[in-house]
Formats: sequence, C-alpha cells, structure tokens
Amino acid sequence: MDRITGRSFATRSEVIAPAAMAATSQPLATQAALEILRAGGSATDAAIAANALLGLVEPTGCGLGGDLFAIIWDPRDQKLHGLNGSGRSPRNLSTQELAGLGLDFLPAHGPLPITVPGCVDGWCELSARFGKLPLAEVLAPAIRYAREGAPISELIAHYWQGGGARLAQQPGFSEVFLPGGKAPAKGERFRNPSLADTLERIGSEGRDWFYNGPAAAEIVRFVAECGGWLCAEDFSDHHSEWIAPISTTYRGVELWELPPNTQGLAALQILNLLENESFEPADFGSPRHLHAFIEAKKIAFEDRARHYADLDFYEAPLERLLSKEYANERWQHFDPSRSQRAETIANPHVNEGDTVYLATADSSGQMVSWIQSNYRGFGSGVTVPSLGFGLQDRGQLFDLRPGRPNSYAPAKRPFHTIIPAFLTRDGAPWAAFGVMGGDTQPQAHAQVVMNLVDFGMNFQEAGDAPRILHTGSSDPEGRRPRGSGRVFLESGFEWETLRALASSGHDVGWNVGEYGGYQAVAREGDSYVGASESRKDGQAAGY
Repeated sequence: MDRITGRSFATRSEVIAPAAMAATSQPLATQAALEILRAGGSATDAAIAANALLGLVEPTGCGLGGDLFAIIWDPRDQKLHGLNGSGRSPRNLSTQELAGLGLDFLPAHGPLPITVPGCVDGWCELSARFGKLPLAEVLAPAIRYAREGAPISELIAHYWQGGGARLAQQPGFSEVFLPGGKAPAKGERFRNPSLADTLERIGSEGRDWFYNGPAAAEIVRFVAECGGWLCAEDFSDHHSEWIAPISTTYRGVELWELPPNTQGLAALQILNLLENESFEPADFGSPRHLHAFIEAKKIAFEDRARHYADLDFYEAPLERLLSKEYANERWQHFDPSRSQRAETIANPHVNEGDTVYLATADSSGQMVSWIQSNYRGFGSGVTVPSLGFGLQDRGQLFDLRPGRPNSYAPAKRPFHTIIPAFLTRDGAPWAAFGVMGGDTQPQAHAQVVMNLVDFGMNFQEAGDAPRILHTGSSDPEGRRPRGSGRVFLESGFEWETLRALASSGHDVGWNVGEYGGYQAVAREGDSYVGASESRKDGQAAGY
C-alpha cells in the first residue's frame, strides 16, 4: 500500500459497495449483518444481528449483560437520533451501606459492581423505531451459531484465555465460558445453548420477558445468591433514553457524540481546542502535532473528571463546555514548547475495559454508529448459567467520594467510557465511526477526525495511522513530573519526535495493545466506503 498511498502504515484499501455496508470487529458478525441486510432488514436490524453474534464470538468485549449506545441517521427526517442504553445502580444499595464497606473504589469483579444490563432494552427500542424485520428473524444468525458452534478467532482466543484465568472462580463463569475447564483455542468451536435459548425468548417475547419476566427473576435470584443487590424493581423500572446528540464543527466538518453520562464530549472539546492551531498534511506525526494534541487532551480531561456524570443527578455546564469561546479561553494557557501540569480527579480504572464497536448502512440511507460493552472484558465475571451470559461491572466507575458529580447513588447511571461517533458535512451524513478502548476513545475519535480533515487520509488510513495515548494525571510518589501524566506512542512515529516530546517535558513510553479498535462506514458519492481495524480481527464488507 505504501507505493499507492504514500502511507507506510496503510494496511489495505477501503472497501467500497453501492447498496449496503457493515464493519464489525469479527468477520462472522459482519456476515450476519449482511445476511440481515440482504433479507430486507434495515441498518439497525443489521447492527442488532451483529451485536447478538458478537456476544457469542467476542464475549471478551460485549454481551447481553452490558450496556449500549447508538447514533442513527434517519433518512426519513434527515436527522441524527441518539440512544443511551445504559443501566443504573441497584436501588437497594444505599450510599450509607456502601460507605460502611470502607472501599476506595468498587471492585472490578464479583457482585458489587453489577449494574442493570441495558443492552436488550436498547435492542428492542431501536428495533421498534428503526427496524424493518421481526426481532426473531434478526437474532436468527446468532441463535444458529450459538447452537451449532462458532469458531473463535486468534485474538479473541488470546483474550479469552487471560479472562478465563482471572475469572474462573466467579459464580457461573466456568460453566458457560470454560467448556471442558478451559478457554476455547483458536479455531475451536464454541457453543452456548443457554444463550441460544435466551435469544429465542427475546425474539419471541420481547423486552418484557427480559425485564419483567423469567430472565429478570433469574438474574435477581442468582445475583442475590452471590451477595449482590439487584432487585426486581431495578429491572422493571429500567428504560433506555432517546437523547439528542451533541456536536462541534472542526474546520467545516461536524462531529457528533452523545452527552454525559458518556465521555463523547471530551472528543468535541479536544477538537475545539485544536482548532486554534493549523496543520498541513505533512505535519502528521510531527512534534508540534503531537504536543498540541497531548496538551488539548489534558485540558479536556480535566473537565471530564469534574463534570461528566449522569445528567439526572448533576447539571453539567454543557453549553459552556461545548463553546468555542471557552476553548479559546483555555487555549490561552497553551505553551507550544512545554508540557503543562494537568490537574484531574479522575478514577484510575477509567482506562480499563474492552468493547465492541460496529457500523452499518443500508440502501435507504440509514446509517448506524453502535457501541456495546460489558466493561473489563467479561465484565464482573458473575455469569448466569441458565441464561448463557455474564453481567457487567460498569459500577466500578462510580466515584465513592461523596459530593461529586459521579458519586455513587442508588438508581444512578455511572460515568461511561463507551461512545459512538458520527460525522456530517453541510448537514448531510458522512460517516459512522468509533474506536473502542477505555479512555482511549475520545482521544482516538479526535485523532481520526484530524487524520481525515487535517492530514488528508482516507477512512482506512485514518484508522491504520499510529495513535497517541495520554494517560494519568498527577503522580503522588513523585516519580514523574507531577501532573504531566504519561504519553504512549504506537510504533510508527519517528524517534526524533519522541526525543522532541521528551525534551519538552513529556514522559514518553511505549505501550503495546492499548490503542483501541476502529470501524467506519462512510457515504462517498453514490457508494458506501467501509474500513476495519487492523489491530483486531475485524472486517468491513458490503454489496
């Protein structure tokens, strides 16, 4: 590809198709999406089908026990619609009782960090509003593979082995996810008949079976046996929320994200700050590019730590945080030659977690940006054997210090890392895209937009390009410049750039495997363009 594109990092060309496109992190899921699209389903139907199958073949990143968020372009009203499908904390776990446990943070695994799973309600809401096929037909590919078995890809087998070693002792985990006492090896078929039964019941009986019927009763019973707190009312009162996406313009292109409790606002803030600088295509990977990006990230993440939370419990100053005037004020403190101190109060666990992102588009023009996760791979590890899936541990992201926007409260949605994104130009849909991976996500969203707009890359190149990841804030033990955090650079940047960053006061390191997973579907002329992450097992395909 280097000889054609001039980009040494380009892995392949974009996929181009006239009528429909799907891009997911696993080829079988992409093929399931295309199967539904060919059967007359909408892009939303295809996304549900892909997500359901990913819950079988990539349970290291998603499943029915987790949450989802989506942004949908509806060609009928020429508008974007957002869905917040995240669940809430147990109403019966009071702040006083939690404080009595003496914890600094909720644990990663076990029953305590479990929140209500929002995925299934999200499927049903999206299907009812934007689907064309019955849910039973949409879930049929996943049901078939769950009964007959699906071969596990190499990368997922690797993560499965690690997750299995950590979670084997969690209730129900081994029974579902360690058949024969071990994680599936590369190419080995994994069967989950209990999950097939669950999907069949959802397809035939809908959300009521899950939230008001036997599934909710079984989850509540099992979690209580494990010492957890979910009750029947947590399920019966659960609802997804239709929300208006928020946006900013960056050099004429509009990036859309969802408002808190997600962190999509951070990507918008980063771009608002960087619009104060100018970049040419040749600037990619230069010390000036990287230094400006890192400093913008620090500023945006200060606001993330202070203001991003469930808006039902905290009135965040969204209008001000989104304004160009505020970004200009903050950028006055930017030093083009030195790394600045970053004051944050962030949860150290925010950069953890595994997720799946997918994008779909259909012949009517409907386009879907979709993200779904259990958090921390398999989530809490607590797995309901009779239902065939594990429960998320998203509650770990609550702040246990009182009086803060994201402080724990009963029936509250925790701060969320997972974010779908969408690009428009002149009011017309351009691209559904996303990058999974903890607090990598808003950083990578901003980098993808810069790659497209500033550096002239196509959608595959924009995902293949080496990424920047800034982590942390202050170091109380004084081993690093206090408040600077640490910069990790993916291979592909020049050594001269690393030396220049270090001389500017940045603590630069190498980090393998933490740069996220990207998918994109874009509208270019009268065709769709698809791009898939070279760092994962993904596939973009269309017809």
